[in-house]
Amino acid sequence: MLGGTEFVGRAVVDAALDRDWDVTVLNRGRHRPAPGVRALRGDRTETGGLAALADGEWDAVVDTWSGAPRAVHETAGLLAGRAGRYVYVSSCSVYAWAPDPGYDESAPLVEGAAADAERTEYAQDKVGGELAATGAFGANASVLVRAGLILGPHENVGRLPWWLGRMARGGPVLAPGPRDLPLQYIDARDLAGWILGAVEQGLSGPYNLMSPQGHATMGALLDACAQVTGGAAQLRWTAPEAILAAGIEPWTQLPVWVPPDTDYHAALHAADVSRAVRDGLRCRTVEETVRDTWEWLRGLDGEAPRRAGLPPVGLDPAVEAKVLGL
Repeated sequence: MLGGTEFVGRAVVDAALDRDWDVTVLNRGRHRPAPGVRALRGDRTETGGLAALADGEWDAVVDTWSGAPRAVHETAGLLAGRAGRYVYVSSCSVYAWAPDPGYDESAPLVEGAAADAERTEYAQDKVGGELAATGAFGANASVLVRAGLILGPHENVGRLPWWLGRMARGGPVLAPGPRDLPLQYIDARDLAGWILGAVEQGLSGPYNLMSPQGHATMGALLDACAQVTGGAAQLRWTAPEAILAAGIEPWTQLPVWVPPDTDYHAALHAADVSRAVRDGLRCRTVEETVRDTWEWLRGLDGEAPRRAGLPPVGLDPAVEAKVLGL
């Protein structure tokens, strides 16, 4: 496991240990690896940062890298021939904008990516990472996990934690409508379970990895957040037109939400995931994801972790009150 101490990487490690797998983790040492793993130290951005992987053989490698594709290129090249399979956690952002609603893994990808490139734009970097993985391991021994929105315990982006914190404060809450707006996301633990299943089955190729369409709605998500935090929040469902007219930014100021019938909603919440479902994807309920994330948040000694370099998420209380006429 490359990384293995935060969010998705941590979920993969936990799931592998639960299955009694032997797990080796390579990370920079900023966070303590889980008990029971073989911990190696290395920084992939530094010269000689992969020295700890110079020897050894593994059944599979899982890589969640989101920076310069060069890091994947160098790591996959070093491990080719000494690992059975390379699982690269990519993103549904790799598809050329804007994908049609119901797009599958055959949709066109963004252009301009290279396997050995330095850091550029997120979408190109993820395509570059895919090229690096398949270039070193071949199409038959690489798995490209094109994840969508990822939620669940240990989230270090802040989307679901923000909603839970807002609900916990109570009072009137701006709930972005429509209430039945379909959502697609993946609980990090379900993503991890699918990845390990892919290794066991010897799968290969690209997979859209998020819940099936219709698995959840904006209403189900926010109802669960309101209930689990004590029920003091009063959801005020607000039309998309009013939200946009107020200058509120979808996705960032109102995490998870994007307006219906837009390119953004098609790209984020309307993917075809039938291939992943066919090959073992199972998704827990939105209520379970919300409940477990809230329990994790309540058990923290301090604020929820935030990955460095990410923009803040959430709505200013003054803006919320103005839109709600308070």
